[in-house]
Amino acid sequence: MKWGIINVLVILLLAGYHYDWYPATPVKGEICDNGIDDDADGLIDLNDPDCTCPSVDPISLIPNPSFEDRSCCPRNRSQLNCAETWIQASEATTDYIHTCGWMGWDYLPVPLPIPNGEGCVGYRNGRFMTNEFTDDTEPNWKEYAGACLLSPLRADNSYTFQFYVGFTFGKNSPATEVVFYGTTDCANLPFGMGQRDFGCPSNDPNWKVLGSVSASGNFNWVQKEIDIRPKEDIYAIAIGPSCRELSGTEDYYYFFDNLILADQKAFEFQVTERGNPCVDTFSLSVPDYDTLQYQWYRDGVAIQGATSARLQPVGESGNYQVRITGSEGCKLTNDFIFDRPFFYEEQEMVICQEDIYQFHSQSLSRSGVYTETLKSVDHCDSIIQLDLRVTSDQVDSIAVKIFDGEAYRVGAYNFSERGRHLAHLETAIGCDSTVHVDLEYYHVYIPNAFSPNDDGINDTFTIFGDQDLIMIKSLQVFNRWGQMIYDREDLTPNETSESWDGHLRNGKIAPNGVYLYSMSLLMEDGVLRQRQGALTLMR
Repeated sequence: MKWGIINVLVILLLAGYHYDWYPATPVKGEICDNGIDDDADGLIDLNDPDCTCPSVDPISLIPNPSFEDRSCCPRNRSQLNCAETWIQASEATTDYIHTCGWMGWDYLPVPLPIPNGEGCVGYRNGRFMTNEFTDDTEPNWKEYAGACLLSPLRADNSYTFQFYVGFTFGKNSPATEVVFYGTTDCANLPFGMGQRDFGCPSNDPNWKVLGSVSASGNFNWVQKEIDIRPKEDIYAIAIGPSCRELSGTEDYYYFFDNLILADQKAFEFQVTERGNPCVDTFSLSVPDYDTLQYQWYRDGVAIQGATSARLQPVGESGNYQVRITGSEGCKLTNDFIFDRPFFYEEQEMVICQEDIYQFHSQSLSRSGVYTETLKSVDHCDSIIQLDLRVTSDQVDSIAVKIFDGEAYRVGAYNFSERGRHLAHLETAIGCDSTVHVDLEYYHVYIPNAFSPNDDGINDTFTIFGDQDLIMIKSLQVFNRWGQMIYDREDLTPNETSESWDGHLRNGKIAPNGVYLYSMSLLMEDGVLRQRQGALTLMR
């Protein structure tokens, strides 16, 4: 097939798409495919303006597809309104992230660089950490961004939605399903207003699922595509998580950028990937025609020998492009950002002194931060960082007061005698721990009898104490039938004028006999101690 015929067919099939042709080689200066700075201007191959070649990037039907056009810089979360033409589609709000202002949550960082420009959008798929409104989890807190299309998707036509999905740290960005939704009327944006737990757009009958794709990563960006063939004309779209409810203990958070929606034919000369990116069989490719010549570039510099429609092995991470040359000149594919995936995990461990911790191939006995790089089941690098802390034998001292006759428990030990005691224990991780217990008695005297006969000796039931007794918060006295005959609060220790003088609540004299008491004592350590006992009244 002739290159000119291809060009004519593309123009006929793609309304609004036009490609200009440039000479295959520059008139002078830089040679564009040898990986050398030929004209000594510090710029190599495609990075040199001498090597001009038009791009074949399709024009997106989604306005402002990379969130670069803005009316303001985001200063905080939930400010998608700063990105021109974009609509906050759900009651649960997405986050507009831009290098001019707010760069996202500290604990959910965006992977850099952002694929196309300086802006992107972050979104949650459920809230499972305690939030500012409630202690409950919110699995239906699902965040979506929406837009009215520049022109509608026509029923029964084939389109491709190509975009980048970003992942933060693994625990907050597990494998996910990204869903593309559509509606026949832009007036259906936003949806579910006032309903925090409305969930996905298709819970509204005006919205339909146009397509979805699974994606996984770890602190990187992954390019994905969804092929679409709508059954009715679509005038507005929304993008975000699936309807499926998740569970967990972490908030699940992702990003998207560079949302290209166009007729499928516009993607003919787009770079596509095939295979596992962690093994040498992984490849990048474009359509192969005998009449065309191909040259692959990484970060604008020609890869020597990479002159077929397929690049294998891919090699280092970077921005990959293909210059395609025919009889009428050259054109250049879009950037394909290849970031070889890896998995990163942080671990913490505490061990006892003299113990050895086996961290994969390393035998560790000192505190520090250690790293191991392993291969995952997919042959990708799995980087594990260990923060190891070696704890020494713990020695603690505590001072305790009890009443005579009581016991204080430490582990399996019970101490009841005043003095200094030792308790040899084991910590939760099995390390030795020694506790020194300094035990003392409270200095409180509670009489077991009194004689209210006005002889000036033991006429009241008075509680005596040293400085460790602050107040008698309450005192109740009961007769032998369990009837309360005396009840007072906030009595001063050692004060006979505030003590029980042997009269009943009705003012009558209580008869001789045995009574029961219950009291609450406020001690100097701030602890309320309860005491009960028997008391003999004898006139």
